[in-house]
Amino acid sequence: MALCPECETDLDLDEEEIEEGEIVSCPECGMDFEIITKSPLELNPVEKLEDDDDATTADEEEEDGY
Repeated sequence: MALCPECETDLDLDEEEIEEGEIVSCPECGMDFEIITKSPLELNPVEKLEDDDDATTADEEEEDGY
């Protein structure tokens, strides 16, 4: 049994079906996690780069005067 590190909801992951490097999502809070190791199960939050890139682009445009 794996718990979401963010909200502690049961993620219901089957160790037989998951693979290291796979991305899983919490059905409750929507956070995405990368499976780092299967045994013991270790999850790492996935950062969403699209949101950061959009913010950076907007900031750069303001600095350039556009």
